[in-house]
This record gives sequence, structure tokens and C-alpha cells, in this order.
Amino acid sequence: MRIVFFGTPEFAVPSLEALLAERAQVVGVVTQPDKPHGRSRSVLVPPPVKQAALRQGIPVLQPDRPRGDLFLAALRHWQPEIGVVVAYGHILKPDVLSLPSRGMINVHASLLPRWRGAAPINWAIRAGDRETGISIMVMEPGMDTGPILHQSTLPIGPEETAGTLTERLAVLGADTLVEALALMRLGGIAPVPQDESRATYAPKIDRGVTRIVWEDPADAVSRSIRAFDPEPGAWTVLEGQEIKLFGAAPVPGSGVPGHVLSPSPDLTIATGRGAVRIADVKPSGKTRMPAQDWIRGRRAEAVTVFQ
Repeated sequence: MRIVFFGTPEFAVPSLEALLAERAQVVGVVTQPDKPHGRSRSVLVPPPVKQAALRQGIPVLQPDRPRGDLFLAALRHWQPEIGVVVAYGHILKPDVLSLPSRGMINVHASLLPRWRGAAPINWAIRAGDRETGISIMVMEPGMDTGPILHQSTLPIGPEETAGTLTERLAVLGADTLVEALALMRLGGIAPVPQDESRATYAPKIDRGVTRIVWEDPADAVSRSIRAFDPEPGAWTVLEGQEIKLFGAAPVPGSGVPGHVLSPSPDLTIATGRGAVRIADVKPSGKTRMPAQDWIRGRRAEAVTVFQ
């Protein structure tokens, strides 16, 4: 099959590389434009999928928006039979979805219909799900509403962060995609409609969601911190300054929510029920560092109450 691949971040690279390892005919890649980087924003950095495609000599399109006559003409020139979408970052219009002769499929990082939307990995951890997985879905205009072709499950570890889970799901996504395409070629796969009554949603992460609520129980606080580790980072306030916390684990303890129970040997903070131990911090304007290094730099007695 002639495949056009839509994808942008590192999460999508294993899927592209898996297709190439299987000698699939990837005729072109569509990814987002290069992004400015550095303090001056003068250096343009290509997205990971573009870098992977160019290493293999695959032609690349980088439209600001995947629409319009010129984009459709360029896509049509590749004569794709099927489109594969993995974390591309844009909603595709019906004229794009219908252009490949066999339609388009999506590699989605959840067990649909649970966690439709932009941030399924973060929301699964935050909600305390014990498992997640990959869904290979037939794309249609709705938000992750298309019928399911194939799924694979993956347990969520007790100390899982969004970063570690993303890495594991990227590998699982690649394997599940290859399996689904093999089943399609053999004619042994039939799309199964999603159960709308079981649908939940994982919207984009905004600043309000990432603020730590110390009145919550320790398990919930720990999950909220791990759900946004390493990016964008769960934040709180200390002495009027924002600080991000990482590497949280629930531990025994009690006290006023947000109050530091012990700055050393572990930074331990009281919650609404129980306490959490914090491994790393990122003060505003600084890099991430071990909590103990930060505490030594500002005196332990100065670290008292997080809000």
C-alpha cells in the first residue's frame, strides 16, 4: 500500500520507523512547520518526524494548516492508498480524510472510547487508571469517534509519569499499527463502532489543570504531579513565586495541606489526607533540579508552606 504519514513529535517516530522496517511504501510525510528555538528564537528546529523522514529520503510537506487547494494537490500527487496519522497536531478536514483511496487511520494513545482528545496520556494518569493502551481507529470528522480496527493494552505503573508512559506507548503504538495494517491486507479486520455511552474526554492541558490542589488526598496529588511530568509540569506557589514539582509519591504523614512536614532527607509535604514526597523541583526561571539541592541553596527553614 502507498502510505502517506501524518505526524510531528517524538511519539510518532517509532510508528514511522516501524513502517519502514516492514518495507512499507511510505510515499510522503506531512508534519508541522519547523519551530523557533533558543532565547532569540532565531534558530528553526525541525520536528522529530521530519528529521526521521529526511534520514530516509522521504519527501516532506509542512503546511501551516493542512488544507487548501495547493496542499490537496501536493497530497494527491503522492497517490496515497491509505493515510496513517500519529500525533500530527491538527484536525483534518473531510476532503483530506477522503483523499487516500482506502481512507485514513489514527494511532491513538488510549483505549477508546476512553480519553478521546488531545492529552489522553496525561488524563489517564491523573484519573488513576490502572491500564491504558493503543487504539487504531478509522478516522472521520468527529473527535476520535471513528470505529476501532485494533487495540493493545498496557498497564500503568504505580509511579508512572507522563514521560515514561509516553515512551512505552510510542513503542506499543508502532507494533499495534504494523499488526493492524497486516490484518487489513489479509482482509481479517472489521471496524467496530465505539460505545458512545462509555466515552470520556482528554482536552488540551491548560494552566488551571496543572496547579496542585494540596487539599486533595495524597494519591490524587501524586497523580496530578506525575501526570504533567516532565511537561508542562505541575505547579504551586512558595512565598509568592511559582515552582514546579516532580517525582511525587504518597507517603505517611499528616498536617495542614501544603505545609512542609520535613525538608530533609526528603521534601515531604502534607495534603488533605496523607503526604507526598517530592524528588525534583523547578523554580521559576531555573532548570529542574533535585529537591535537596534546591533546599540547600535556600536554607531548609525557608521552605515552609506551599499554596
